Amino acid sequence: MPTTSHETSTPPAALEEPPPEWVLCDGCRAMIYGKRWRRNLGCCPECGHHGALTARARMRLLLDPGSLEPLHFSIAPADPPGFTDGRPYAHRLAEARAKTGLPEAVLGAAGEIEGSPVVIACMDFRFLGGSLGSVAGEIITRIGEVALARRAPLLLVTASGGARMQEGALSLMQMAKTSAMLARLDEAGLMTISLVTDPTFGGVAASFATLCDVTIAEPRARLGFAGRRVIEQTIRETLPPDFQTAEFLLERGFVDFIAPRGRHRAELGKLLRCARPRHPGPPRSRVTAGAGEIVVRDPARLRDDDPHDVVRRARRVGRPTTLDYAALLLEGFRELAGDRVSGDCQAIVGGLGRLHGRPVMLIGHQKGHEPAELARRNFGMPLPSGYRKAARLMRLAAKLGIPVVTLVDTPGAFPGRQAEEQGQATAIAENLKLMARLPVPVVSVVTGEGGSGGALALAVANHVLMWQDAFYSVISPEGCAAILWQDPAQAGRAASALKLRSRDLLELGVVDGVLLEPPGGVDAAPVEAARRLGFAISSSLDDLEGLCGDRLYTDRQARFARYGSEFVTTDGDFASEREAS
Repeated sequence: MPTTSHETSTPPAALEEPPPEWVLCDGCRAMIYGKRWRRNLGCCPECGHHGALTARARMRLLLDPGSLEPLHFSIAPADPPGFTDGRPYAHRLAEARAKTGLPEAVLGAAGEIEGSPVVIACMDFRFLGGSLGSVAGEIITRIGEVALARRAPLLLVTASGGARMQEGALSLMQMAKTSAMLARLDEAGLMTISLVTDPTFGGVAASFATLCDVTIAEPRARLGFAGRRVIEQTIRETLPPDFQTAEFLLERGFVDFIAPRGRHRAELGKLLRCARPRHPGPPRSRVTAGAGEIVVRDPARLRDDDPHDVVRRARRVGRPTTLDYAALLLEGFRELAGDRVSGDCQAIVGGLGRLHGRPVMLIGHQKGHEPAELARRNFGMPLPSGYRKAARLMRLAAKLGIPVVTLVDTPGAFPGRQAEEQGQATAIAENLKLMARLPVPVVSVVTGEGGSGGALALAVANHVLMWQDAFYSVISPEGCAAILWQDPAQAGRAASALKLRSRDLLELGVVDGVLLEPPGGVDAAPVEAARRLGFAISSSLDDLEGLCGDRLYTDRQARFARYGSEFVTTDGDFASEREAS
């Protein structure tokens, strides 16, 4: 275990050392007045380039004043291979220590960020390029063990050229060692966060830097396994200017979000608050008061509307979206992006926030209101990467032990060539199986269109609700009419036959309750709609609170097992019917 000492941190806006009178920006080559550079946290006020920070300065910027508790480890340096490249490795280590004042390329500390406890490991690129050697790997592992012992989230701040060549295969083994440490934190249900700074490459990028629950990057920070020059020499091509940058990786699903340095504390605070137990909030009776008046359980209380009119109202572009509800309902919502495989589908969004003091993982389809956004989000029709992103966020919720809330509003999964090439059917199927076994409460609400398997892939829940003017169906009315009547004009007839209204679905038991919409619909009064939605979700989560994982997914599986069972006969019945015929 480490020895610790308390140290008063400087104000977040103050860097560790006085800057020179003038600083040359590495990004735009502008000369910046030193004090201005310092006030801007080491970032260029002209081009936004984020300059390098020392590990000590970084920790002082991140942690609350007065909370920084350095972690010191007694680990003897070693030079097992006796490596020499013109100068003995031991001499290089001694020179790095003298130059930086650090024992190794990583420092550890415990403290708080916006009042939430955290353990932090911070790399310093000045120490042999932040390379990962045996001692650095051991320090990172021990810092993780401190987080485990204290039941605190772990924050890893990376800046590295990769594994340390001078230590040969032993440095390579640190990738596995640190990855195994993160696996132990996964098993313990502790949140892990990676803050990627420029540069992060090689063995660090291919281990703990990209294995955390949430990956944050500074603007234009570079992250990759092989360096740009090596790749260009290998493939004999010129790579695009933004190759391996945070922006490049965000678009491809490998980074959750990009945060400028001045936003780090606020963004980390949001995440860490969701990793803590539920805060004491209003009495439960106050949180869910009136939910019984909002959620209808008796089909006879609902209007007997024309089904085709319901479909038209459900598709109104002004209806609130998942992100609208997140902004109105959740405190400290932080959207998370990427499936960590191939991309970030904009038709599904999700993230962490707190509903009436309770941390939740909100996931939902996203359409938009304006033509440009509707097109960018594919009109709410997800690609496989959208469903894989949802699955990733559900697994994170399961790890942290927080409920999953899903909002369903999609015409269906995208029926295109790209979707099929990327495994659309498999992605949907995997979500169905995953949601059936989630050990946390799951509440789903159909807020607009509930289109076929693309909707169900987010709706395998303990409680399923829907707005009165929403619909849920195996196929769109237009698709049904085209197939059965070869006439899209028969969509109204198909809508009636499909029994897709909230009233029909409540009677069938497909949904547990129907939310009454404000006068004029949810699009006419989005704030009131969000209030009602929040009450309904909180009421469902209160009903599920206290149930263990086994009970939650057993009840969920039993719910779906009963659908259609009343129409299924036993083998004996089938035999009797055959004999009678």
